[in-house]
Amino acid sequence: MNPIGEILPLSHILLDSDAASKKRLFEQAGLLLEQETGVPRSEVFDCLFAREKLGSTGLGQGVAVPHGRLGSLKQATGVFIRTKEPVPFDAPDGKPVSLAAVLLVPEDAAGAHLEVLAKLAARFSDKSVRESLMQAQDAAQVRRILTEE
Repeated sequence: MNPIGEILPLSHILLDSDAASKKRLFEQAGLLLEQETGVPRSEVFDCLFAREKLGSTGLGQGVAVPHGRLGSLKQATGVFIRTKEPVPFDAPDGKPVSLAAVLLVPEDAAGAHLEVLAKLAARFSDKSVRESLMQAQDAAQVRRILTEE
């Protein structure tokens, strides 16, 4: 199975979020993961925020891949969030973000982390993929778009 598909169940896809800031987007990812996996939302938020302090995870073209390592995780997990309105993200091109793929991995999962990040970056580099994600009607469609080989 595609590594993105392994970490992104349909219940981890949030469309048309009202997050208006990077902080709020991280809070929503934390809340979703707390409900779905039991990982405390504060750990998720702190992990993502700490990584963001090292440099923006905005890739450009309206996309971000916030990511980090969490000691309490047993396996990698992800969240996809599409916002109603673009969110300022300090991306290299200065454009705000509407598509965010959050990736969290266990402390010792270096290889898996890099493989999924590379796959996500490759998918997001394709303009037609970004446009399809912006138009997707439901979580199943988003998952299909992200996991196509």
